[in-house]
Amino acid sequence: MAADRTNRATALLIELPEDSRPMHERLTGAIRTAIARGRLTPGHLLPSSRTLAAELGCSRWVVNEAYVQLAAEGHLETRQGSGTRVTACATARTEPSRAESGDPEPPASHVDLRPGAPDVSGFPAAAWLRSLHHVLTDPAWSPPVFPPPAGAPRLRQTVAAYLRRARGIAVDSDDVIITCGTSHGMAAVARTLTPAGPGVAVEDPGWFRLREVAAAAGLRIEPVTVDAEGIDVEAVRRAEVAAVICAPAHQFPTGALLSPRRRRALLTWALETSAIVVEDDYDAEFRYDGRPVGALAGLSRDHVVHLGSASKTLHTGLRLGWLVPPPARRRALLAAVETAGAGPSILDQLTFAHFVETGAYDRHLRHTRKAYRLRRDALVTALQRHKVTGRLGAVQGIAAGLHLTLPLPPRADEHAVVSRLAGLGVTAIPLSRYTIRPQPPALVLGYGRLPPSRAEWVAMRIAEALRPSARPHQLSGG
Repeated sequence: MAADRTNRATALLIELPEDSRPMHERLTGAIRTAIARGRLTPGHLLPSSRTLAAELGCSRWVVNEAYVQLAAEGHLETRQGSGTRVTACATARTEPSRAESGDPEPPASHVDLRPGAPDVSGFPAAAWLRSLHHVLTDPAWSPPVFPPPAGAPRLRQTVAAYLRRARGIAVDSDDVIITCGTSHGMAAVARTLTPAGPGVAVEDPGWFRLREVAAAAGLRIEPVTVDAEGIDVEAVRRAEVAAVICAPAHQFPTGALLSPRRRRALLTWALETSAIVVEDDYDAEFRYDGRPVGALAGLSRDHVVHLGSASKTLHTGLRLGWLVPPPARRRALLAAVETAGAGPSILDQLTFAHFVETGAYDRHLRHTRKAYRLRRDALVTALQRHKVTGRLGAVQGIAAGLHLTLPLPPRADEHAVVSRLAGLGVTAIPLSRYTIRPQPPALVLGYGRLPPSRAEWVAMRIAEALRPSARPHQLSGG
């Protein structure tokens, strides 16, 4: 049985087997195993022989013998004045390869087209760090020890000003509640609805995370059809629900824009039935073919819960969003936000507030909007030009956001196409990932991280993946 001894100098658990071997041999094997398992990585500084001997309750000779043996094997190196470290090649020599471990090596030309994520490599780190430094050093921006449940007042004021000028919503700081993102906000909304009530209508296809949050709260989910004008409001009426979740500015994943006629009809339905509309305003900042349309909450706040976040515009890991409730529901939703989980870091809140106030956010949006438009145009052009993908039909949705939907031949097996694409170095998502009821086959392609120079390569790979699954006349246009 192994004896567990923790060396506090390196915070490493060293397991010394209880056997008849001399202790220096057991220590040598224990360190060798720690390197092989990745617990000691290249460049890691080991403690001095005196320190490690004291921690393990042995003589310095035992530690020195172990170090000498491991250095002879190439695992450790000792330099005058810099101590004993794990060599750069030690882990590579002892760790199993991907093939040995069963994990396939990703192709060198791999392209990730999963939708919903921005190009985080373009995160404005320098500007963000300047804002963080300002928050940490300026007494006027000192983070409160106990921030209010609704969020930092400074950020609520900043978000309110942004929503007024960019989304057309007449709000002030007291109307804004800071959240960890749309899922956090949706969880709060779900808590205010009665599980035994009429249920919640959701777009089908639609973003599955929000409906999963609603279902987890015990709410009955009613799928509603989406077409070129957005969600079918008459179907919402027939569903007899207490709420509807939709993305009016840019429906996911079809890319439809809720038409003015249906906007009016949806608000009329909400007024007549005292229902609420949960507006997922997830990427309204990215519109490429005209001026962005205003938020639905800008037409009427009495029955609309507006959800927004910085995950698509800045970084998915930021976990920072906001919720604008109807005035009559603010108190209940604020209480629900508190019980739905801890809010975002107060440092992130204030850093984002300063980031917006200094104009860095608007500059970042102008830059990324241009970059994403170029990427979308390159992918659409490449798909249209290729003799196979060009005959599939036009991509769906308005020119906006970070994704597009490409229809497939009527009898195509989405999952087979996606599997073949993976083998060709392309990660894509089938439309069925976002549907409740069967829909015509399609691929949902995220272009946010796609270099324009790779667009033609992607079109070729999609065409290659389609050949085994489509009949000749489908691809020839006959």
